[in-house]
This record gives sequence, C-alpha cells and structure tokens, in this order.
Amino acid sequence: MKKIILASGSPRRKQLLEWAEVPFEIMVKETEETFPVGLKVEEVAIHIARQKAMAVRSIVNNDSVILAADTIVVLNERIIGKPKNRKDAINILSDLSGHQHRVITGVVIMRDTKEISFSDSTDVYFHALSRKQIEFYVDKYKPYDKAGAYAIQEWIGVVGIRSVKGDFYNVMGLPVSRVVKELEKMGG
Repeated sequence: MKKIILASGSPRRKQLLEWAEVPFEIMVKETEETFPVGLKVEEVAIHIARQKAMAVRSIVNNDSVILAADTIVVLNERIIGKPKNRKDAINILSDLSGHQHRVITGVVIMRDTKEISFSDSTDVYFHALSRKQIEFYVDKYKPYDKAGAYAIQEWIGVVGIRSVKGDFYNVMGLPVSRVVKELEKMGG
C-alpha cells in the first residue's frame, strides 16, 4: 500500500493504523472543529473530518492520499464533545453512566479530485458508575482530549462498559477495517 498522510494528531488513530500495517506519515494543520447548525449528527463528524483533510490538502501535492477522521459521542441526539476541565469530564461521564450512547466516526479520504467519505456508528452501553469511580478515572487518566471524556481501551472501558454493538475500533477513533478497504479502492 502506498504511504498515506494521516491528517490527525490522535495517538489512537496512529496506533490503529500501525496495527493494520498501513504506511503513513502524520501531518496536521489546525482547524476549528465547527459545523453548521442543523446538520444531522451522522454528518457532523464527516464535516469536521473534511475540514481537517482540506486543511492538509492545502499544504501537500494533489497526488497524496489524505486520511482524516473525527469522532463524536451522541447521547439522546445531543453531541458531547471533549471536556473543558475536570468538572466537565465528571459531568459528561455521569450523564453516560448507566446509559447507551452512540460513537460516530466520520472519515474522509482524498486524492486529487476524488473523495470517499463515510461514517461508522457504534452503540456503547455503560454500567452505572459511582461518583468515586468516575472521579478516579478522570483524575488518573485525564481524558480531556477525548470526545465523551473517555477512552474505551483504558480502565473505564474495562470496568465500566457493559457492551458494545458495532466496531470496537470505531470507538477508539477509527473504523480501521473499513478504512483499509476504502484506501484500497482509492488506490492507496
């Protein structure tokens, strides 16, 4: 497979591509993670991923294959972003505790004038978590760079998640098996 450009600084996406043995380099250009009001939740992550891909596209040659992704957490059709601070992280996890939510990752792959975009959705069911468990997790793992204030591959995923319906790796930040298939279609 041809080397691609990963338009993401996420250590989890980097790890997942390494596990899939996809050759890549990381190139990130800061973008605002904004979206138009009224956009369907399934389209939000794709919109933000496209912004990331376009930002990198502006600084590389058109023949490069660019992969960008964005992950959002949705609880009762409300998008939950990254926590602003400790209190916000505790509040987010308290909201997720004992409930089911969706994790949606939007993916955009660009090369020349071609673009493949899609989203993948996974349902995650949390056990009811105590305030003590939530505070322990936030204080030890500091999940401030994670949508929904958690990483499924950390302590909270092992102890707090009852079940997952869909692609586990999507919850980590990238539906890798589908990405590999789409990269092959793109000629990457």
